[in-house]
Amino acid sequence: MYVPAHFAENRTEALHQLIRDYPLGALVVLGPEGLDANHLPFELASAQGPQGTLLAHVARANRLWQDIADGSEVMVIFRAEQAYVSPNWYPSKHEFHRQVPTWNYRVVHAHGRLRIRDDEKFVRGVVGRLTRTHEAQAEPLKPWKMSDSSRDYIDQMLAAIVGIEIEITRLTGKSKISQNREARDARGAAENLRERGQEALAAHMLETLGRKG
Repeated sequence: MYVPAHFAENRTEALHQLIRDYPLGALVVLGPEGLDANHLPFELASAQGPQGTLLAHVARANRLWQDIADGSEVMVIFRAEQAYVSPNWYPSKHEFHRQVPTWNYRVVHAHGRLRIRDDEKFVRGVVGRLTRTHEAQAEPLKPWKMSDSSRDYIDQMLAAIVGIEIEITRLTGKSKISQNREARDARGAAENLRERGQEALAAHMLETLGRKG
């Protein structure tokens, strides 16, 4: 990934937080038929390994777990907020007419080595933790629990999936949120994005602008 210095996000805690906030990652592998990608919800075990470990599961019918050898190098892409930015939102455009459209976004590439975990205890733990994390967002409805279904049914469902574990060896973060623009243009873009419902992206832009002073 091309990352100009002014767009680089190198803080591990910020990269981990993006993964937690946007856990649906694109797992990119090089298989026997070439490049392939699977979109999976990941759990981040931040204290497991020097840069954290990603845990997930795939359907047993998915040949990924058979085609990719243990120890294979893989990459998982996590994308946060993104939006088109019009040059009309920059005050300087109306003075000098020297601006062009762009796209703002935040993304993390997690590189690591894949390990297959065809292990019922491992899979049950991953499913249980993912369920608790994401069911907490289902309020005011009562959160669903694995114990809501019969044990036989849950055992059958768990038998149909295989666990994967990726110890992260390298994290690359890119936060392209108008850091290369003068302050009034970055603020103008953020305010227009906020008006269009992109409140989270606008907040990150304004926070970064505040850190720059």
